[in-house]
Amino acid sequence: MSRALLTRAGLLLAGLVTTLIATAAPAVAHGADAPNGTDYRVEIGAVAPDRPHLSVRVIEAGARLELTNTGDQPVEVIGYSGEPYLRVGPDGVYENLRSPATYLNRTIAGETVLPPEVDPAAAPQWRRVESGSTARWHDQRALWREAGPPAQVRAAPDREHRVRDWVVPLRDPDGPAEIRGSLHWVPPPDAYPWWVVAVVGALAAGALGLLPAASVPGRRALAGLGGLLAVGGVAAVLLAVGRVLDAGATGVGAMLLGLLTGPVWTLLSGLGALAAGGWAVRRRTGADFPLALAGACLALFAGVTNAALLARSVVPVPWPPTLARVLVVLAVGAGAGALAAAVLRLHAAGHAATRSVPVPVATVSSERD
Repeated sequence: MSRALLTRAGLLLAGLVTTLIATAAPAVAHGADAPNGTDYRVEIGAVAPDRPHLSVRVIEAGARLELTNTGDQPVEVIGYSGEPYLRVGPDGVYENLRSPATYLNRTIAGETVLPPEVDPAAAPQWRRVESGSTARWHDQRALWREAGPPAQVRAAPDREHRVRDWVVPLRDPDGPAEIRGSLHWVPPPDAYPWWVVAVVGALAAGALGLLPAASVPGRRALAGLGGLLAVGGVAAVLLAVGRVLDAGATGVGAMLLGLLTGPVWTLLSGLGALAAGGWAVRRRTGADFPLALAGACLALFAGVTNAALLARSVVPVPWPPTLARVLVVLAVGAGAGALAAAVLRLHAAGHAATRSVPVPVATVSSERD
């Protein structure tokens, strides 16, 4: 590979990464409604009095409540001023356009400007928002909205605390009911050891790029890098799937829709890492640039964008938090390591190509007198 080709490959890699960062920024910015993690655990106690046809759970790391009504009568979720807010039944999910909660609950912060037609004392004006019998919403009563932690947490931040109990009122033809739950502070983990593991792993993988590419160890190193990148790709795909599951997706269709509208960049970087890693394992030639590009995307869009999971006690996946952190470390370490190793191999190939170019020898002709 000539120096000019190596330079063009580097410029292309930089351009592609820059483009991906620019286009991914809007998607990452929407993380306010689907947080990367929190230190407050929302727990559901029970629906009282008991309603066998109602099921409630917490999704998105506690950012939303999910209520499913399998009965033949609708149930109303009561808003902050005692007004009907949601109606969930066999004919779908409806929101009351007169309720302040309809607008305040669109974001976790509850900072939506209320339109003039809002009036909790007026008769409900229902608008259908879902065809199923499951409603999902942010509820300020179940969240900690203050800027700082509660007093008991400030006094002992290294201990778990029950911050408060909360209630969401309901109403159905059988009378009033309520969702009861509690809010807990869970001390966050120390992210430093996880970053140490990720960095050391990346350096170890990157060092494989120092082996001569044409040698037997170099070819084996390329195959090993491909396998490592594939493992990081699997970790990224699992992170994307976990986030969609934690957002309440059920069924193949809901899963696919959630992947395409949610953590799409994590998913794409994982699939790209799997493709580039497989190429390196099978072909073992011409795979350095795909490894570099896929590694950069994996480290950025599956690793760095999910780095908050390393420092949060409650994470948006339906698995133990430790497993989620392992997946993030694999994405960062494998991606950065593959990038570093591939760049070293490309650099060495460029130098070798430059040295192999023959130098023209000038000839001197003499004229006979």
